[in-house]
Amino acid sequence: MSGSEVSQGGVPTAKAILPSQPPEPPHSKKRKRDAEASNTEGQRKSKKKKFKKAKKPKDIEDDALDMTARVNHAIAHMDSRLLADHVAQRTKRFESDLSLVELEDRYIPEKAILDTTTWEKPRDLASLPEFLSQFSEQNKGGQKLSAALKKNGRPHTIVVTGAGRRAADLTRALRKFQTKDTMVAKLFAKHIKLKEAVETVKKNRIGIGIGTPQRLTALLDDGVLSAAHLKRIVVDASHIDIKKRGILDMKETEVPLVQLLAREEFKNRYGGSSDEKIELLFY
Repeated sequence: MSGSEVSQGGVPTAKAILPSQPPEPPHSKKRKRDAEASNTEGQRKSKKKKFKKAKKPKDIEDDALDMTARVNHAIAHMDSRLLADHVAQRTKRFESDLSLVELEDRYIPEKAILDTTTWEKPRDLASLPEFLSQFSEQNKGGQKLSAALKKNGRPHTIVVTGAGRRAADLTRALRKFQTKDTMVAKLFAKHIKLKEAVETVKKNRIGIGIGTPQRLTALLDDGVLSAAHLKRIVVDASHIDIKKRGILDMKETEVPLVQLLAREEFKNRYGGSSDEKIELLFY
C-alpha cells in the first residue's frame, strides 16, 4: 500500500482481501446443461422401456404363435380346466391388489367353459361360423344361429373381442347368420358411439351381438341389451395383434373382460339347466 493511500485513510475492502473466484467459462456451463439434459432424457427412456416391458405378456411361447395368421394356437389346446386356470392367473397378475375374496368373485369356474379342444381347424375368421355351428344348440336340433326373439335387444350369442376393428371383422365373418328378421350387430367400432349402439339395440331383433367388453358392459348396465335369453358368450381369445398380444394378454382388455364374464346375471347361470344355461366358448 502506498504512503498516499495511508495518508488518505484508505482501508483495503473485504472484496480486495478475499481471494477472487475465476468466472466459470461459458463452455463449461453449456457442458453442464447438456449433461443434465442427457441424464433427464436417459431416465425418461429408461422408464419408457420398463413400461413397455411390463406390458408384454410374460408367458408367451413364440412356437405357439402364428404371426401370419395372427393366431395363438395355445388356446386351442386348453380344455375347460386349463382355460379357467389360465384366466385366473392373468387376473391375479393384472389385479395384484385384489384380496382373496375379490379374486374369488372374479373367478370363472371350469363348469362355465365348454371344452372345444376337439376342434381341429384353424381358429381364424373363415372358420368361425362353422365353429359356432358345431358347438351350439343348432347342432343338436335346438335354436338356429340365424334365429332371434321377437323382442329387440335379446341376443342368443355375444362375441367379445378386444378392439373395434376386430369387432368389424368378426361381424363380417358372421353375417351368414343374418336374415331380414335377425341382425348380426356390430356394437362397437371407432366410429360407433355408445348412443348409436343403444339405438341399434333398441330398434333391432339381434341374434348375435359383437363388441368389446367395455361396450357390452355399458349396454347391459343401461338395460337396453338383455341377457335374459343368452345362450353363449364367445371370447375371441386366439387372435393376437402385431405385438403378439390377445384379449387375455393386456390389462386394458383382460380386466374388463373378466368383469363382464363375472357379472352375477351370468355366473348364476353357468353350469345351470339346459334352458337357462350360459356357456363360455374360447375361440
